[in-house]
Amino acid sequence: MTNDFIYNSNTNKNIKGVSSWKAPSNIALIKYWGKKLNQIPLNSSLSITLNNCFSQTKISYQKRINNNKNFIFLFDGNFKPSFEEKLNQFFKRIEIYCPYLSQLELKIESSNSFPHSSGIASSASSYSALSLCIMDIEKKLNPSLDNSFFFQKASFISRLGSGSACRSIIGSFSIWGKTKLYKESSDLYAIKYPNNIHNVFEGICDTVLIVDKEKKEISSTIGHQLMEGHSYSKDRLVQAEKNLEKLKNALESGDYDLFIKVVELEALSLHAMMMTSDPYFILIKPNTLNIINLIWSYRQKNKSKICFTLDAGANLHLLYPKKEYKTVQKFIKNDLVQFCESQQFINDNIGNGPFKL
Repeated sequence: MTNDFIYNSNTNKNIKGVSSWKAPSNIALIKYWGKKLNQIPLNSSLSITLNNCFSQTKISYQKRINNNKNFIFLFDGNFKPSFEEKLNQFFKRIEIYCPYLSQLELKIESSNSFPHSSGIASSASSYSALSLCIMDIEKKLNPSLDNSFFFQKASFISRLGSGSACRSIIGSFSIWGKTKLYKESSDLYAIKYPNNIHNVFEGICDTVLIVDKEKKEISSTIGHQLMEGHSYSKDRLVQAEKNLEKLKNALESGDYDLFIKVVELEALSLHAMMMTSDPYFILIKPNTLNIINLIWSYRQKNKSKICFTLDAGANLHLLYPKKEYKTVQKFIKNDLVQFCESQQFINDNIGNGPFKL
């Protein structure tokens, strides 16, 4: 299957141009934790793409002269040598699929609409935007490339930069990882949620509560590695598949209470795996727990459909129906913002995926 993505056409064309894409971050509702070789997930995940939290990437490219440097990278207009090693690794991984890149000089300029290392998946949005720009170059070399293959390969190569990036190529709800529940699903790229989703989930709001801006003590990469030999890894994989089926039922039937139960259970299970790994570690902070308890109290008192999820960090994603926006904003400002670093939060909502600039 991976052979389908190997570029075999002429790479000697003298091309020059600029490509710019805007790609969103995403938040997983069903979490994946643990990888096999080549960024293959241990279990399937289901996510929503955001709207206001995005990366914007521009590649200016021209034919490489002699042994000139293959690429330079600027973040927010500044050279970032620390990022170059990661990009070098990424380009090596995709070289067989995009051999034309080695013959080009690339100037890569990137920026985020949200703070870097704020607990929002910046690697997902940045690698997806970068991969879409790369596919634009391939499209210039091979104009007959159809849209379906364009986005599928973009998802495929972005996965080799950051696993969750493959989900940011797809708008709204997406699935990554082979599962019997969705026959179109794949370990190699994400797919759009294939079934009809109940209209109660239209326009879901996501307010990101920034509890801690500091870089995580343990990276997600290390956390994934610790799933190998984890005492509860087999049970976790069974749980994730069961929760995926429950969430499928909730999304398609409009069962919001089941949606809440599964989404919060998945968030807490993710962090439970971290706390029981060897070595064990904790990424949530005391204020994360303070907010969770207030959410539970608010939901019970107000019969609200508010719930939370967590990524591999201390910051929370507050999910709620669009019709509750005004009341939830009051709740955030009156009760939750005191537990956010510098009282910072970001209002967002489910988005339609990336678009070309």
